Amino acid sequence: MRKLFTAVAVLFMAFIAALPAFAAHKIQGTTTLRDSQPTGTTDKQHKHQAYDLSFDAAANRYTCRTDASKSMNSTDFIVGGTINYEIDGQKVTLTTPAGKKVECKVVRVEAVSAAPPLSQQ
Repeated sequence: MRKLFTAVAVLFMAFIAALPAFAAHKIQGTTTLRDSQPTGTTDKQHKHQAYDLSFDAAANRYTCRTDASKSMNSTDFIVGGTINYEIDGQKVTLTTPAGKKVECKVVRVEAVSAAPPLSQQ
């Protein structure tokens, strides 16, 4: 009985130690807001304008969409301005240097490739 208990305890401890490896990896950093476009229309169910926000992070270009049920002041997020981002799976949090924050969901991820070298003539 004692051997069984010890074996179960060891397996449980190994499982607990491996949990962080299975957790989603958050990507954080600072970048430049590349684009901000209004999307959709407002109606009784969607009281606020939704926006698509684009930015580069970790060798990819992300586009995320704000929630139409929450308001966002578009003048707080200036295209070409600096933003802090935190990507957690499909959830994104963007923060301006002034502390304005918006949450959005990833709707597109595009690989950013380096520009081809110019041929010498």
